[in-house]
Amino acid sequence: MESEFLLETHDLVKTFGALRAVDGLNLQVRPGEMVGLVGPDGAGKTTAMRLLCGALHATSGSIRLAGYEYPGQIEQARGEIGYLAQRFSLYGDLTVKENLDFFGEIFEIPEKERQQRSADLLRFAGLSEFAERPAAALSGGMQKKLGLACALVHQPKVLLLDEPTGGVDPVARQEFWQLLIGLLRGGSAVLVSTPYMDEAMRFNRVIFMNHGKALTQGIPRNLMARLADRILELDAEPQMEAKAIAASDPEVEDVHTFGNYLHLRVSTAEGPTTRIPARLAEAGLKLNHLYPVPPTLEDVFIHLLETEGAGYG
Repeated sequence: MESEFLLETHDLVKTFGALRAVDGLNLQVRPGEMVGLVGPDGAGKTTAMRLLCGALHATSGSIRLAGYEYPGQIEQARGEIGYLAQRFSLYGDLTVKENLDFFGEIFEIPEKERQQRSADLLRFAGLSEFAERPAAALSGGMQKKLGLACALVHQPKVLLLDEPTGGVDPVARQEFWQLLIGLLRGGSAVLVSTPYMDEAMRFNRVIFMNHGKALTQGIPRNLMARLADRILELDAEPQMEAKAIAASDPEVEDVHTFGNYLHLRVSTAEGPTTRIPARLAEAGLKLNHLYPVPPTLEDVFIHLLETEGAGYG
């Protein structure tokens, strides 16, 4: 029976000596779906990506990609993978078009078809007017788009993108995400790693990782619903003194800085919203506001880090 997933892993493990860089990872990505591996540096995201593209061999567990099993059918699977590495990995002294032609030749695409695909991908990535520019002379955002175009030249079924928007400006990040949305309409399966919590909302599903493990996974809005009515936003001055007072409340589980404000995770909201303003007034601090706000994925992730290994509910 054919799987509904283009990419799936089961209990995937990669060790380097005593370090378990990937520790029992289970993931699935369907056609037309974009799944995110989200976590800080060192969480295991890049190692997972390198396992999936075949650059590393797993210590244990299984990988199935586009119907091919690793490691036995890894060479066949590579023809179905488009991989964009975290660092710029194209040929800087070649032009934009020459890079596309080079990757087309690697995958043995006939010249006429290769030229047509290159032209189509240049238009898709908004790089047609830069076709004769050396890749090293492109901006960071344009280099990422060229990398994506090169990853797509052989029309892969699965796209693996390792922190694709790192180091690019906000406008270029937005343009890149628009390109990915277009790919999903064509039925591609896309796996993206990112350390940015604001990007996590763009995924159909997210997998939060830390220390090589998947802490939880699910639809972003469903994950945030788990903390419904348990996040308060506090704006008070001076902030550090206000943070200490809020943290001392018996029903406040955590306080962290969120932009110019503080986010308080509470067991219930009623007690803290009564006690904390009184405590701030007693200490002579200025209270601007304290009220419930919808949880963010950052709130969810911080909660996960605190409860790592103890389950999450």
